[in-house]
This record gives sequence, structure tokens and C-alpha cells, in this order.
Amino acid sequence: MHRIRCIAEGGFKIINGSPKMGKDPMVNEEGQELNNEISLPQPTQAGRIGLCQEIIEEARGCLQNNDKQCAMRLIEELVKANCHNGYTVGKEVADKVKDLIHELWLTSSGDNELRRALLMMLRNLGVSKGWVRDALEMNTKMLNKWFARCGINWESKATRNEVVKSIEDLLREKFSWSEVKMCKAMWRFIGVNVDVYRKYGIEPCVWLNGLELLSDLRNPYWLGLAKSDLVVWKYDREVRLELKTTNSIDAVFFPTLLSAIKTPSLNIGWKRGALAAKYVFRSISLLYYTDISTKAWPWLIGLDIDELERVIKGFSDEELAEFIAGEIDGDGMVRYNVTVYVGIAACKNCLKRAILDVLKEVIAERFDIIGSIESYKTDEALVFRGKNAVRLLRRITKYVHHPLKRLRIELILAYYEGRIDDEEFERLYNMTKYEQGEPDIKRNHGLEVLARAAPQTHTHGEQNPKYEYKTMSWSPGGDLNPSLLRR
Repeated sequence: MHRIRCIAEGGFKIINGSPKMGKDPMVNEEGQELNNEISLPQPTQAGRIGLCQEIIEEARGCLQNNDKQCAMRLIEELVKANCHNGYTVGKEVADKVKDLIHELWLTSSGDNELRRALLMMLRNLGVSKGWVRDALEMNTKMLNKWFARCGINWESKATRNEVVKSIEDLLREKFSWSEVKMCKAMWRFIGVNVDVYRKYGIEPCVWLNGLELLSDLRNPYWLGLAKSDLVVWKYDREVRLELKTTNSIDAVFFPTLLSAIKTPSLNIGWKRGALAAKYVFRSISLLYYTDISTKAWPWLIGLDIDELERVIKGFSDEELAEFIAGEIDGDGMVRYNVTVYVGIAACKNCLKRAILDVLKEVIAERFDIIGSIESYKTDEALVFRGKNAVRLLRRITKYVHHPLKRLRIELILAYYEGRIDDEEFERLYNMTKYEQGEPDIKRNHGLEVLARAAPQTHTHGEQNPKYEYKTMSWSPGGDLNPSLLRR
């Protein structure tokens, strides 16, 4: 075994190209998003890549001239410019930075002072141990030997999760912030009066209950969501989970849901592609994501229908209910129009369409609840109506976490149980409806409601009930008129 000797004291995630974020289209009147967009480069990315490539070529010249100090200086410049980050510049450029560091390491054999300086520099720049391990093409055990023998203390810094948790704990203690306050702010923003629902024993924030159970990714809910609204893609040794929206309700729901696993990150940008409605000039898109290890994700990433059918049929009754709830929270619909309607949609002539046939069969066999496949213009859906829909909702209610869908389910069940009369049911249900063909506060205001519901918004106590929200508007030029409070 090669011995490591050091005479002085002393992450990187490689992405295999851009993620495939395309999803099967699904349209419904609930204002669901089409998550078939690909994250395109930001306007400054091309310039950043060009700059990185120039520095890389200069560093190569330094190595060819055996000027290692020059190479060290330029590597430091590359890392500071984020040229090693595959998310920012892509795999090809990031790999070139890794190659530079590996070459400098190899050509410095016998110069342990320089190797120590390289490791110290990377540590001080905040590069992760995983990045260093990959760049130097050595295993963790060997890397730790270098740290130990060179006297380098590479302690893990406080994780972002820990920092966010500390801030939230402080807000809870000092300002009485809570997820329920966040939930109430969301409902108030879109015009739902929570107090009226509570008079009838309906808790509009009940969707928060049981989220802690979703910290276990083996919960079938995640598989159901992954086969509908959640984008899951694999790169190197990690898996990324993504949820994207412009919708006001999802803007609060998605980060709350992902937080059951890990504090998510947020990318904010203009929504690309065709406009959802003629009255919308520009929409702000919110993309929430979190990265986990490949070992942490226990489900299929691809869409092998035979394997998926085997998994679904192997579920217990409760696991099947959790899976269905995930599907409903993603590509599902819960509506009332003369009768109850529950549907799970998928695009025509795509692999996801086959899931509907499997679910139709399994739900009928397991729960004796009969559904049908209905065809629409661009989609097909597994649909349950009337008593079959009510029976299905009773099976899955406690596992449904989408705020609006859960509220509708609670309201519909209260109506069918005789706790609400016809007139009051119609009044309460109308609060949850989307406006068709005209502006709707529930759509295209994701960033606004996120700002209203965020913990830091609550550092000045409760909102004054005498004030109401005035929504953002977009001019044809795309300029943002900031939201205002008015009496």
C-alpha cells in the first residue's frame, strides 16, 4: 500500500448534463401547472461559462510550464467564480476544473507542502469533502488519511438545514410563528375564511397533520407523487426532487412538503413557454428542489410499468391509500358539480397513461370501488363519481396533504354526513373554486403568497385585519407593480 507522508500542518456533485425535467402534460380546471419545462440557462450563464473556459485554458498553460503556483492561483479563481459547480456551468466545464485539480495533485508528488496548501485552500473556499474526494479520485478512507497526517481539521460546517431550523425555532420562540400561521396567511391571501369552516368542525390547516410521517421516503405517498407532479432525476450519486409552480397554493404547499425530507432550495424565474391565459402577461415560476443520496430514494425513477404494477399490487390497503393520495396531490382533481368527482389524469399515448389502468384494476379489487377511464382533448383520466368517489375519499383523506384538495374533501364529506346544509355547502365550496377565463388570485401569484406566508413576514405580529391584500399586476411590458396594502 502506498504510504502517505506529510511534513506540515495543514461538495462537489458532478451532474451528468442538464436534468431531464420534461413531464407528461396534464391540464385541468383546478389551475394545475404543466411541469414540462426544461430549466434553461440564465442570461448570464453563457458569459460565466466563457469566463470559466478562459481561466481553465490559462491554468492548463501554467501546468504545462510547470508553474504550480500559477495553477493554484487560477484554481482558486475558478472555485470562487463557481466554475466547479455543475448546476451553474454544466458538467463539461465542471469536469474540466476537476481534471485541473487532479493533474496538479499528480504532478505535485513529493511536494507535500503544495498538496497541503491545495487541500487547505479548497477547505477554506467551502468546497465539500465529496468534491475533493471525486476530484482527487480517491476513496474517503484515503482522503481522511491525508487530512489526519497533514493535520487538517476538515470539520463539517453547520448544514443549511440546521441554520434554517435554528432561525425557525427563534421565530417560534420570539414571535410565535408556526406552520398554522403560515397556513392561515395563505388562505387569507386567496380569500378563504378559515373561521367560517371551523364553525362546522372543518379545520382548513388539517393538511399539515401527518407531514412528519413523510420524512420516511419509503412512504408510498412519495411514489404516487413521483408518478404525477414530482420530478425525480438522478445524477452521479444523488437524486434531485423538484416541484415547480406559479400557483398560489402550491407555492406554500410544495416547500412545506419537501421540508418533511430536507429544507428545500428555491429558484425564482420567469415562467417560460405559452401563457396559461390571455390576461397573464408574465408569470413568476417557483422551483423548489432538494438533493438526497441515491440510496435514500427507494422507488423507481424510470417508468417501468410492469415493475410499477408489481409494486402497487404488493401494497397493503393502507399503503395503497397513501400511494393514491400522492397521485391525487399531484395530478389529481377533487370537485363537486351536482355530484362528487375525483380524477387522476395522464397525457394520452404516454407511459403514465398505463398507470391509470393498473390503479383502476387494483382499486376495484382491493376496495370494491369502481372507476372508469374517460378521454378528454389532451388527457385521459381515471374518474370516480358519486358514491364511488365518496368511498374513495374516505379511504385516502388522512393521507391527502394538498391544502385545497384536502379542504374540499373535508367539506364534501361533511356535506355527505349531513353536517352542512345545501346552501352553506355551496357558499363554502365557492370559496375554493377557480375563476375560469378571468384573473384569479389562486393562479400566477405564487411569489406573492410565499412572501406573505414566509416565517420572516411574521416578525411584527399578526396582520391587521382591517387591511386586505392588493394583488400584483403585470403590465404588457412585463414590469412588476409591487403589491400594496390598502384599507
